[in-house]
Amino acid sequence: MKKLVIFSGAGISAESGLSTFRDNGGLWDQYPIEEVATYDAWLKNPKKVTEFYNLRRKNCIEAKPNDAHIKIASLEKNFDVTIVTQNIDDLHERAGSTKIVHLHGEIMKSRSTGTNKTYPINHATMNENDMCPEGYQLRPHVVWFGESVPKMDDAFNIVSIADIFVIIGTSLQVYPAAGLIHATKASCSRYIIDPNEISVPEDIIQIKKTGSNGINELINLIT
Repeated sequence: MKKLVIFSGAGISAESGLSTFRDNGGLWDQYPIEEVATYDAWLKNPKKVTEFYNLRRKNCIEAKPNDAHIKIASLEKNFDVTIVTQNIDDLHERAGSTKIVHLHGEIMKSRSTGTNKTYPINHATMNENDMCPEGYQLRPHVVWFGESVPKMDDAFNIVSIADIFVIIGTSLQVYPAAGLIHATKASCSRYIIDPNEISVPEDIIQIKKTGSNGINELINLIT
């Protein structure tokens, strides 16, 4: 069974109604990044940061997987599929995908600042003074700006053995994740689903459609 790696970004979740950094009028317009998405911001104002992620979590809970999520999950019938995602939502999981690497964390989990253990959040809200069972402060299980990406090495290893590599919903502007495109082996077939004019290596096949529409064309090309 061929190894298929999907590299997904915010664009795929935007089709489910979740705002991205670049959306006008979204959450990121109301909350400057430096005030809610850095470790220093959390130390300075944990209440504000916690409230921001409670809002994002509520939005994620209300969102539903779209056709792209669902059809990616269906590819597991014919391929050994691994998803490497920049997204912190759980839409891939809820669509039925089983192997997912979250580069930037998972909004439906909290993490102990003392042990690094993670804990599921089965509701929309955290409190800024929540503690883990060992008595350490809990924080959102997300990678903030300025922090390292713990699963980056895992992602490069996964991509390096892919037979097919598909990029969907990402502008390839955020490093180090954008460097994954250079980690594929020479024989790997590479595709990018993006409706915009973009600059990519000549051997990458671009499907100039949105994720939900482009995934159908991808399936026709690889099956």
